[in-house]
Amino acid sequence: MAESGEAPKPQDALDRWRAETGGKDGEGKDSQDDDKGANKEGKPRFYRSLWFKIFLVFIVIGLVVAGMLWWLDARRYEDTDDAFIDTHIIHIAPQISGQLTAILVTDNQLVRRGDVIARINPQDAQARLAQAQAQGVQAQTQLEQALAGQSGALAQAQNAASDLARYRSLQATNPQAVAQQQLDQALATDRNARAQVTAAAAQVAGAKAQIKTVQAQIATAQINLGYTDITAPVDGHVTQRSAALGNYVTPGQDLMTIVPLQLWVTANFKETQLSLVRPGQKATVTADACSGTPIDGHIDSIQRGAGQAFGILPPENATGNYVKVVQRVPVKILLDRIPKDCVLGPGMSVEPSVKVR
Repeated sequence: MAESGEAPKPQDALDRWRAETGGKDGEGKDSQDDDKGANKEGKPRFYRSLWFKIFLVFIVIGLVVAGMLWWLDARRYEDTDDAFIDTHIIHIAPQISGQLTAILVTDNQLVRRGDVIARINPQDAQARLAQAQAQGVQAQTQLEQALAGQSGALAQAQNAASDLARYRSLQATNPQAVAQQQLDQALATDRNARAQVTAAAAQVAGAKAQIKTVQAQIATAQINLGYTDITAPVDGHVTQRSAALGNYVTPGQDLMTIVPLQLWVTANFKETQLSLVRPGQKATVTADACSGTPIDGHIDSIQRGAGQAFGILPPENATGNYVKVVQRVPVKILLDRIPKDCVLGPGMSVEPSVKVR
């Protein structure tokens, strides 16, 4: 044992430290790590257990299977959000000039083909029709007179021809019985009668031509009178009504437009999506205005050419630098059935999905 005045030896200090800490430095760290992976009761934590690891494996397998199933189903469809409702909007314009005396429809009203939607004052058209009909009566009278004159000319020509034939017959049998002067006079009368027949025939032809002209004028006047009633050419809804009662309108002036009931979808697919798209394939259309209710349809046709080729200023790829850009091609999708409570119109956004496999 060391004397009281001596300093403690290093080995003695190390033994004393081990006794106080309960072991070596490495063993202390392992003990702390074990404490971190165990709870207060000394059991291992759940995330370090075998069941937790098995659970993680099942989760990963489930996610992989779900992803594969989603991919196998998604590859059967082609869809786009660049699509909208389309139709051929009809602009209503008068065929004749006149004052509007009645407007029988209002905005958003449903009309049927043939319904009268506006009227133009018919007095001018009626007066022109009456005038044409009067000209028709006059032309018929002139024709009858020409026919009567033709009949008279034909009778005179027949008499003149008969007289000439008798004089020639007498001269042939008895030259002394007929003077040459009488024969010349009969010959002149026959020629004059023939000329009268020709003139009468010309008058008859002129009268018939006049009748045809007047009949055409009467038909035109009747058509113009019919134009005073402006009718709906198709079934649809009235929109953008700009006409007002009492306005004076001219041919070609827009009065209103009609949106037909026949609607379809114009879907602008990328050209890389069209390899399997064909007319007749089933499609499902989702419209924002229909609360997401799917609408059945089918592909009617695919436009021959990308949309940018039909612009006012088509691109000139042969000049300058060129950067390839995937173009979009319009595809026409017909709607098989539109829900009754769904209000659709041109320009509304839809999202079609086409089953290609």
